[in-house]
Amino acid sequence: MLLNRRIIDPLQRQDSFGFVQATETSGVSRVLICSGQICLDAHGRAAHPEDMAAQIAGALDNLETLLHEVGFQLQNVIRLNWYVTDVDLFRRCAAAWLDRLAKAGCRPASTLLGVARLAYPELLVEVEATAAA
Repeated sequence: MLLNRRIIDPLQRQDSFGFVQATETSGVSRVLICSGQICLDAHGRAAHPEDMAAQIAGALDNLETLLHEVGFQLQNVIRLNWYVTDVDLFRRCAAAWLDRLAKAGCRPASTLLGVARLAYPELLVEVEATAAA
């Protein structure tokens, strides 16, 4: 089966924010639901404790590792949920992750949530994903 994807945006505002309002899929034969991905060092500690851009890159690296394990790519991601401890800082770091997702053809439905803290106090960002093929 071939994954068919239809982007739905009745308000015509999604493209400037790097996400879509909704994605209708059909022809799906596999779905991958990923737990939240974070950026840890080789010792299992939060990496880059004060660098959100580096933590975003590390979390996306981990997500891509999961995706590749089952033969998916970032373009297969249909939903991303971002959990961040500082929404304003996340928006200032947007250029790096927006460009990475755009180059990969990833246009997910997305939610951004500001939270008091994550699993480790030094973590600034966590991202969970759903992918389909």
